Amino acid sequence: MEKYASFETERLLLKPTSKKHAPFILELLNTPKWQQYIGDRNVHSIKEAEKYIKDKITPQLEKLGFANYTVILKKDSVKIGSCGLYNREGLDGIDIGFAFLPAYEKQGYAFESAQKIIEIGIHIFNIKKLSAITVKENYASQKLLEKLGLQFIEIIKIPNDDEELLLYRLEI
Repeated sequence: MEKYASFETERLLLKPTSKKHAPFILELLNTPKWQQYIGDRNVHSIKEAEKYIKDKITPQLEKLGFANYTVILKKDSVKIGSCGLYNREGLDGIDIGFAFLPAYEKQGYAFESAQKIIEIGIHIFNIKKLSAITVKENYASQKLLEKLGLQFIEIIKIPNDDEELLLYRLEI
């Protein structure tokens, strides 16, 4: 039995990202849009992906019970993206984030998974304030955040990052 809960939507399974997802995480972190809009995480091998999961994802999951979820198609078990809730330094409220492989964009999967993540954040983890950040050039992310009910608040910078980011928020 899994230690942490998985969730599902009509078309998707959302499973807590674990070491077994390392090959997928390696692929996702090196897609052009991840590199452009989120940034290079210097993950270039399965071993580095395993370390990234161990150091960046697992500690929050163990501490808070939620973190990054690997998004998997129910129909064929293909891993297509990630969506999750992140306790990010410099943000007031828990951050929602998402990223998908290029072949699975513009099919409603990001909306479907993010909507479920918001629902579990509110009803299971009792989160009272959700935030999201994105770069100014990521118009698709901005549009999705607004569709999910988040509103633009202001331009901010987070610790250890000089880039200006758009802050969105959903007050519950």
